[in-house]
Amino acid sequence: MINYLNKIQATANQKQTQKLGLPELLAMGIGGMIGGGIFSVLGMAVKISGHAAPLAFLVGSFVALAAGYSYVKLALGFHSDGASFTYLDRAFPGHPNFAGIVGWTVVIGYVGTLALYAYTFGAYGAHLLGSSDSQAVRIVLSAGVLLFFMLINLQGVKSSGNTEVIIVFTKVILLSLFAVAGIFSVKQDHLFPVFEKGVPSVFIAGAMIFVAFEGFQLITNAVMETENAERNIPWGIYGSIAITSLIYFGVAVIAVGNLTPSEIAAAEEYALAVAAEPALGNAGGILVDLAALLATSSAVNATAFGASRMMAEMATENRMPHSFSFRSRTDVPWIAIVLLTVLAGAFTILGSLEFIALFSSMTFLLVSIAVSVWFRLRFLLLT
Repeated sequence: MINYLNKIQATANQKQTQKLGLPELLAMGIGGMIGGGIFSVLGMAVKISGHAAPLAFLVGSFVALAAGYSYVKLALGFHSDGASFTYLDRAFPGHPNFAGIVGWTVVIGYVGTLALYAYTFGAYGAHLLGSSDSQAVRIVLSAGVLLFFMLINLQGVKSSGNTEVIIVFTKVILLSLFAVAGIFSVKQDHLFPVFEKGVPSVFIAGAMIFVAFEGFQLITNAVMETENAERNIPWGIYGSIAITSLIYFGVAVIAVGNLTPSEIAAAEEYALAVAAEPALGNAGGILVDLAALLATSSAVNATAFGASRMMAEMATENRMPHSFSFRSRTDVPWIAIVLLTVLAGAFTILGSLEFIALFSSMTFLLVSIAVSVWFRLRFLLLT
């Protein structure tokens, strides 16, 4: 009997330690955003808004902060890992299919973003290996990073969180070095006139690249696994958006200031690596390639973590097959993680970078608008 009680206590203590603190939440948000953001969609932003591409990222950051405010209030109000699905499920109790459809849409969007990160990892990895023109190398690397972080996530919450902290800290240092070094080689004529393609192009680009800020939502998929959620969830969301916005703006200015739009378009999938070469030579390209590999890796890790928790929550509410709620000995929804990996792998092999980015951006932009609008209406009704 004593041994049995000790075993129960040990299990309880283990579950108690499997909690995410503020460093892990910040790493999850920053990792999810930077991984698919500046590395993946810089070329698209420049194509749409030209010299004003850095401002397009600022537009995206303000939209993200507005959406983040709603997500913070709703996450703390409902205390559920279901995030968007849970919020809309409670908003329309008489129409369960609406929340289910939105939930499935978000999950499909997560598959798209996983594919985006894996695709970008493969592109920068191939560039680092001198095989930029080899689709085979890109595909092998893309599939490899998905499988690697599937295994990391299957190890448990702390394994995912600790890995995220290490990777994100390293990549932020590398990007900061790139930004500081790049200041000295910026050409002013590359930055002016700012609105060469018109003011509306900035807002169009901001909407198209919203996927660059999607990662903060992953934090709300971990409410039940966060210690001191009332304090750490707001700090995690606002802090990760603020840090990411500063990095995006600075890096975008350096990239646009060092390369012409045609040069960025020619190296769309690995534009930052090319942008680093005027200031740092070949070493700059290697530095950015490594930062991109770390960034996209952490994004894959964070997205797989958050998306699988949402799928498990939907499964417990009978909006997805019940098997998605099955958890391993380490309390991980393993079937959901495996399925996400398989689908993302197929998507990244078959899709183009621009299509994947556009698909993911529109998915999360529409869902964020739906959640924010409902939060505003709820607030007005209560007051």
